[in-house]
Amino acid sequence: MATSNESFRYFTLGLLAHQPMSGYDIRRFLKSLEWLIGSPSFGVIYPALHALLEDGLVTMEVASRPDKPPRKIYSITEAGKQALLEWVDQPPASNANLKAFIMRLIPVGSSAHAGLIVHLQQRRAQVLAHQADLERIITDWAEGVDWGQRLAVDYGLAVASAELAWLDKVLVRLSTEPWAEEVIEIERSVDMV
Repeated sequence: MATSNESFRYFTLGLLAHQPMSGYDIRRFLKSLEWLIGSPSFGVIYPALHALLEDGLVTMEVASRPDKPPRKIYSITEAGKQALLEWVDQPPASNANLKAFIMRLIPVGSSAHAGLIVHLQQRRAQVLAHQADLERIITDWAEGVDWGQRLAVDYGLAVASAELAWLDKVLVRLSTEPWAEEVIEIERSVDMV
């Protein structure tokens, strides 16, 4: 999993915000998302957990198990929750890739609904820009374009279209939730500033 240590750190906090987990639990969860974000080794997970523990953002409890080695269970602290909220409130990089989007989606989704909607809207704008870039490439191409290049751009357009359809569906669904009025009021107050 080639990602910044900082992103993985907050991603881990986001997982622990859902429930206490061991390093093995985290690895197993990430293995289920491997095709989207890769799967880090224990050599990445445990140093991240150790650093979070040293910084007071998580606690660790040793749980005994009959006939098995004890497990170290990590839980997020109040300081960890605060650090996670501060990170979630920061806008993502404008050039964030799909992996960065997914890694941020889990922590954002466990916090404020307004943050989740903003995150999804930002991703939608980013995908629209990428789609427009790909369409410009096709327009600029001459007749003799290599099939591999054409297929790569066609694939990019198909992925962008599918992601936009998903984003639109989720944003509509989120806008009909009972807390949507609160989000709309927050957006209006931000637009007025």
